[in-house]
Amino acid sequence: MKVDQNSAMPPALKEQLVGLGSRLSKARLARRMRQSEAASRAGISRATASLIENGSASVAIGQVVRYLNAIAPGKTLASLLTVDDPVVLAMERESLPKRARTLSEAELRELDF
Repeated sequence: MKVDQNSAMPPALKEQLVGLGSRLSKARLARRMRQSEAASRAGISRATASLIENGSASVAIGQVVRYLNAIAPGKTLASLLTVDDPVVLAMERESLPKRARTLSEAELRELDF
């Protein structure tokens, strides 16, 4: 009898898979790579890549590791989970709002502590 892996997964573990998928998705987007391109490099279908990024429990761990290697060659699964990716951090810094104008001398003095 076949068991649906997603419904058999405890909620805490499901959250971890969703977090892993989110990190993989951010790593791919930070490298400006299309999901289909990453899937092709990993030797998996785009549908499987989507399942990985959405945190599906039905995907084999080997496929997840190959997908990670296609996105960030040399990066390990452990480092993806424990260390912040410098490329992702740079992408997030770029998306922060930028000051539209420089402050005047009076405004700088007012903000000086």
